[in-house]
Order: sequence, then C-alpha cells, then structure tokens
Amino acid sequence: MSQSVGALASAQAFEVLGAVMAKKQQEQQGQMATSLVQNAMQSIEPTAAAQSVGNLGQNINVTV
Repeated sequence: MSQSVGALASAQAFEVLGAVMAKKQQEQQGQMATSLVQNAMQSIEPTAAAQSVGNLGQNINVTV
C-alpha cells in the first residue's frame, strides 16, 4: 500500500511540475509576442508618417 501512495504522490508531483513548466513557457511566449508587436509598431510608425502627404487620394468616389 505504501508503494502505491508513494507512486501516486510522485505522479502528482510530476503533474504539478509539468503545469508549472507549461505556465512559464506560455508567459515567455507572451513576452516574445508582445516584444515582436512593439518592434513592428516602431518600424511602421515612421513609415506611416512619411507617407501622409497632403490630401492626395483621400477624395476618391468609386461607383459601379
């Protein structure tokens, strides 16, 4: 009986360890995604500001 209790405790410990590791991995992936988005926004902002020249193309009426 004591062996089965020990095995059960060990299995539960491994399950908790796996959950903790999965959480850490998800947090790291979230941080990497946030960093990627921030870097992308930094590279887009100067480009968007440079492209807005006057009102060229803002008053286009298309009818079909």
